Amino acid sequence: MRRGVGKADLFASLVVFLVALPLCVGVAVASGVPAELGLMTGIVGGLVAGALPGSSLQVSGPAAGLTVLVYEAVRAHGIEVLGVLVLGAGLVQLALGALRLGRWFRAVSVAVVQGMLAGIGLVLVAGQVYALGDAAAPADGLGKLVGLVSLPGRVDPVALSVGAATMAVLLLWPRWRRGARLVPAPLVAVALVAAVTGVFDLEVRRVEVRGLWESVRVPEAADLGRLTEVGVIGTVVAFALIASAESLFSAAAVDRLHQGRRTDYDRELIAQGAGNTVCGALGALPMTAVIVRSAANLQAGARTKASRVLHGVWLLVFTAVLPGVLGVIPVAALAGLLVHAGCKLVPVREVVALWRGHRGEVVVLGVTAGAIVLGNLFEGVLLGLALAVAKTAWDASHVHVETEDRGDAGIVVRVLGHATFLRLPKLLDALEALPRDREVRLELGGLRHLDHACAAALEGWAAARGKAGGEEGYGLVATRRSTS
Repeated sequence: MRRGVGKADLFASLVVFLVALPLCVGVAVASGVPAELGLMTGIVGGLVAGALPGSSLQVSGPAAGLTVLVYEAVRAHGIEVLGVLVLGAGLVQLALGALRLGRWFRAVSVAVVQGMLAGIGLVLVAGQVYALGDAAAPADGLGKLVGLVSLPGRVDPVALSVGAATMAVLLLWPRWRRGARLVPAPLVAVALVAAVTGVFDLEVRRVEVRGLWESVRVPEAADLGRLTEVGVIGTVVAFALIASAESLFSAAAVDRLHQGRRTDYDRELIAQGAGNTVCGALGALPMTAVIVRSAANLQAGARTKASRVLHGVWLLVFTAVLPGVLGVIPVAALAGLLVHAGCKLVPVREVVALWRGHRGEVVVLGVTAGAIVLGNLFEGVLLGLALAVAKTAWDASHVHVETEDRGDAGIVVRVLGHATFLRLPKLLDALEALPRDREVRLELGGLRHLDHACAAALEGWAAARGKAGGEEGYGLVATRRSTS
């Protein structure tokens, strides 16, 4: 049995390695940092986070979901501060895990998370379309979208062909199921395109190779001093919260794909924090759990966490033994890989399903995504969370008034739902519209919640109605059944 598990994990680790290799390089290049830093994050994701308890089958590494935020941070603060940012985010994650706050990330609105991923996907695609044609991209998300109008006149047709060929392979290769099980589509696409450009000596921009240890930069004391800056602190918090949310939502998705042990969210958050702390100490990219690699791990038959640890070993061996291979990879091929990944981040099917039954959630999703595209990731997520809370408060304040005319017995008025100050005008309008020459019985037993403002208003209305009834010979009976 142990031998079978060992073989299964060994095979799965090789599959995950082949999936992770081009993605690690592509995410690093798109983030504006050396390719080796993406590989370093993948190595740490396997050897550090992979060895710790939490979710035993999900795989960690650099993720496309943080590409936009990392690019903005490097542009604003410089690559020398990247390690400090990731180190600080890792320490925040460790603190959140130690305080047992991991489970609270599951309470974040799904619409906000999907909106975040959609916004990231749109900005990522808009940016990588420029890299497809070896053209320079504007810095901000809105500029990238506007610049697409003039892009056709600036692209390199050879590079564009290379990127288009990469995306074609990514789409077509999975249709051959047997082949896709043995060799993942990202590796086939990048390797095939790199071979063709090398054989025909095509003039396209290729990945710059610096060497693993030459790219590592341990933060210095002066760099750590930047943690006192407001902008740096905000970026650290954004890294920590978004990386944690993406990792824990990935863990929830992985749990639905297998029947084994469920994820301990607090321990998984500590594992992610430990990994990001090490990544920060090495000046590498931030790390999250990645659903693409995790799904590949499960589909390949992984049984234990040994598969994800071994995938880190293979990344380390490749980077140490064959670093020159990176230099033959066209940047346009990696751009095609990330355009494909960015499109997958836009939840088109989920939006269609939500529109049918929960249109308010679609508004939250759309506003979050739009704010990320027009502004930045952190502000977009905060706006989405605020809108989700406001929507929940509005939904929770629904109150419904039912009237039943019983003839000589008077009118029965039932108030149902949540009576809060938000719906007080509607409630009073309905009550004041009742005939004044009839006895009214007000029943509040259907209320799930009655706040102080509504209670005081109802008492005032009942008192006024009773006084009027006394003068004219009519009355009011108010009842409230206890609710559980």
